[in-house]
Amino acid sequence: MISVTILVDVQNIYYTSRETWQCNFDYNAFWRQITAGRTVIKAIAYAIDRGDEKQRQFQNILRAIGFEVKLKPFIQRADGSAKGDWDVGITLDAIEYGQHSDVLVLASGDGDFDLLVDKLTTKYQTEVEVYGVEGLTAQALVKAATRFIAIDEALLLPK
Repeated sequence: MISVTILVDVQNIYYTSRETWQCNFDYNAFWRQITAGRTVIKAIAYAIDRGDEKQRQFQNILRAIGFEVKLKPFIQRADGSAKGDWDVGITLDAIEYGQHSDVLVLASGDGDFDLLVDKLTTKYQTEVEVYGVEGLTAQALVKAATRFIAIDEALLLPK
């Protein structure tokens, strides 16, 4: 059986899906697609905690599906900008779990991950499947991936 580690950049997937499709990503459909015929080593969803009830309910849905949910506090700066990024955490977990998996699934369009994907494929011979919204996923990440799977209607909740 093929082993898989699943890492989801929740903010990236949320905003790119909303911008392109005006609807939300379907985590249940995603889970069914990527775990079919595979043994899950680790599944982590990385999110920002704004402390509201709707978000807590969403996080509980992710946990019920099978994800561990890692949260960082939402930081609003005095100048109005915001901070809440999981790049380093995702990278550390990808190296830790990816080297023990046949496949690492990364749901993000963030081009900062191209070096990580390259390291996993060359040093650890881990296949990396990147799920992202076409047109909003960095080309460097698409090229580094073993496979790029575009998020389309099949992975979205109905409007």
